[in-house]
Amino acid sequence: MQAKILRLNMAGQPIEWVDWQTAVCLIARDLVNWSLGEVVQTVRGGHSRLSGEQTRIELPSIIACGGAQLARPRTNYPLCNSALFARDSFLCLYCARPFPQNELTRDHIVPVSRGGKDRWENVVTACRRCNQHKGNRLLEDVGMELIALPYRPNNAEYLALINSRRIRVDQMDFLRSQFSKNYRWL
Repeated sequence: MQAKILRLNMAGQPIEWVDWQTAVCLIARDLVNWSLGEVVQTVRGGHSRLSGEQTRIELPSIIACGGAQLARPRTNYPLCNSALFARDSFLCLYCARPFPQNELTRDHIVPVSRGGKDRWENVVTACRRCNQHKGNRLLEDVGMELIALPYRPNNAEYLALINSRRIRVDQMDFLRSQFSKNYRWL
C-alpha cells in the first residue's frame, strides 16, 4: 500500500490526501510552492535527449499548492462510521469499553424518530448492547450518560481520522498542530 501525500493550501491548511500520481502531476505542472516532511517515494521517468540523465522526482510527505481552485479546506465532509468510530477512539461512549470496529454502531443521541439529525454533533459510537438498550429513547428516559460529548472534527482532524492506518509521523505531527481542544483521538 502506497503512502498518501498530504496536500495543503498556501496558508498551510490541510486540504486532502493525494496519491503519488496526483502529487507527481502537481509537481510537474509547477503547482507545488513548498513542501515538508521526508521523501516518501522517488519516481523515475524518461532520459533527457540532451544530457542523457534520467528524470527523477522525489515526493515529500506534505506538499503545499497554490491556485484558486486549491485554496479552501472542506467544511462539509461526510459522516461515516469509520471516521466516527476513530473520533470516539473505538470506545462505546455509554459503557466506556473498547470494541473492534465490526462490533460498534452509530447511535443518535436524539433519535431520528424524535427529530434528531444525522450530524457529527448528534451521533456517538455505541456497542450493540448499549445501542439496543437505549433504542429510540432519550438518554434521560433510560438513565444513561455519555462519557464524552460528540463534536464535529475540524478538517485536520477529519483527515487524520480517515487515513489513520496509513498516516506518517511527520504528517501526524503537522496535522496535530491544527487539532482543536475537543480532539481526543491519539
